[in-house]
Amino acid sequence: MDASKLCFGHFPKHSPIFGKNPSLLRAFPEAHADFWRKPLSASGISRSTRRFSAKTPLCFGHFPKHTGGSLIGMAASVVASALALSGCGRSSRETPNVLLILADDLGYGDLGCYGAVGVSTPCVDALSSEGVRFTNVHATASTSTPSRYSILTGEYPWRKAGTDVAAGNAGMIISPSQYTLADLFKARGYATAAIGKWHLGLGSQTGEQDWNSRLDEDPSDLGFDYHYIMAATADRVPCVFIENGSVASYDPSAPIEVSYAQNFPGEPTLRDDPSLAYNLASSHGHDQSVVNGIGRIGYMKGGGRALWKDENIADSIAVHACRFMEQHSREPFFMYLATNDIHVPRFPSERFRGASSMGLRGDAIAQFDWTVGRVLSALDSLGLSDNTLVILTSDNGPVLDDGYADRAEELVGSHSPTGHLRGGKYSAFEGGTAVPMIVRWPGRVAAGSSSERLISQVDFLRSLAVLLGFDLPEGAGRDSRDYRQREYVLEQASDHTLSLRDSRWKYIEPSSGPETVPWGTGIETGYRPEPQLYDLSADPHETLNVAASHPAIADSLFRIINNLR
Repeated sequence: MDASKLCFGHFPKHSPIFGKNPSLLRAFPEAHADFWRKPLSASGISRSTRRFSAKTPLCFGHFPKHTGGSLIGMAASVVASALALSGCGRSSRETPNVLLILADDLGYGDLGCYGAVGVSTPCVDALSSEGVRFTNVHATASTSTPSRYSILTGEYPWRKAGTDVAAGNAGMIISPSQYTLADLFKARGYATAAIGKWHLGLGSQTGEQDWNSRLDEDPSDLGFDYHYIMAATADRVPCVFIENGSVASYDPSAPIEVSYAQNFPGEPTLRDDPSLAYNLASSHGHDQSVVNGIGRIGYMKGGGRALWKDENIADSIAVHACRFMEQHSREPFFMYLATNDIHVPRFPSERFRGASSMGLRGDAIAQFDWTVGRVLSALDSLGLSDNTLVILTSDNGPVLDDGYADRAEELVGSHSPTGHLRGGKYSAFEGGTAVPMIVRWPGRVAAGSSSERLISQVDFLRSLAVLLGFDLPEGAGRDSRDYRQREYVLEQASDHTLSLRDSRWKYIEPSSGPETVPWGTGIETGYRPEPQLYDLSADPHETLNVAASHPAIADSLFRIINNLR
């Protein structure tokens, strides 16, 4: 398959792509017959009234004139004069749309523009050629839930209990009283949406959700006008989408029950009958309830017509993203678009099978690239590309065998998902938290540029507040900084081991635990009983521990960690 033909550039740039185009409906099998005719469910009005005061008016006159390498202008080659916005009017240039695309388990080396081998990513590569590609960006954690918590709250995950990898029936981890990235944009008059993978809990109490009624807490309580989300991950039940607090396409003939403690009487499991995995077998774990011929974590009963088909998840997410942008094309919007790819189970649409030489994992990367292309094509068709800030990144580092027999390890070939960094998802080494990031904003960032600036995703909240000319309320985003104040980044491994790195040094605190991830991934954890210090300027692959020869440096970095723990 020629992957380039899946890119948005092959669609007419200004053609109508929505309800008037039947071919689009055929391209998205998840869409219902009346999908394009109806408005997004619910009115977009949050149930709770959230008020946050700020120290300054919402005026762009406070925007700094020289942003150097910031989130929206971080490359040194950014035209600084173009960033000097002034006045408090409502022109499009003062209220850019913001599209944050967050991939799942996409490694630093998994994209063509970052050196990928065996898979083509023409849509993302085109985005990179039109913007700035960052080479030193870090998630705050090497797993999903804590990383996403930091992005949306501007707070390190270890400051709040319950931010470990969440079960599908976890209560909502972010409190409705916390200030979020969505609140920032709502305060500026933006329409806000969360679409795709959530994995931050739903409902006020863990294990007490009534999936057959409106949930009592959901993203509408966190500043999002609209949401169409997966409760957790594709490998965890419940295997249904949640739209504005309720199960999408709810089937009253098949009421939903979910448990992470025990199975429901009479319900089959993959552990009892491996033949039920007719779509994708498990390599370890993932042997509880079976949905769509794939074993999952957790037990689920019911769902009926609301159950997703894994091969249609990317289509469904893309449809809802494009449609939200169309419905809000005449007002500024912020969309948090969190794709399911490249997380397990990797079961992409048939039209992406064979798009790579790496089997299902590579094909899922091609499918992610297509999703990016569809969304960017929609921006083009709506005439919004020039006034939309696009940020593309990933939640944490990559993993090959993460529980399914998709041959990812066997077929990886010469491709390095981490970009030859040590470790990977779950790890304290750089491969766990170093992620790609591309920023495009026509006329604001230099096309085809790159930047080595040290960036932490926890800074998204405050850096975007700078863009809006808005001081955050007291106590909001306690760990989020203006990018110009970022001298080091902190990172959390799966077992809560903390690391700190600056422009040269990487320190990993002492910890106990296995040397490799114990459930079969083969990834080095970085857990050692002694302090570890690496000189990344000479040793980017973290092979030589120099803590003993540089005790003062190791001690100073350890003190910073302790002060921020």
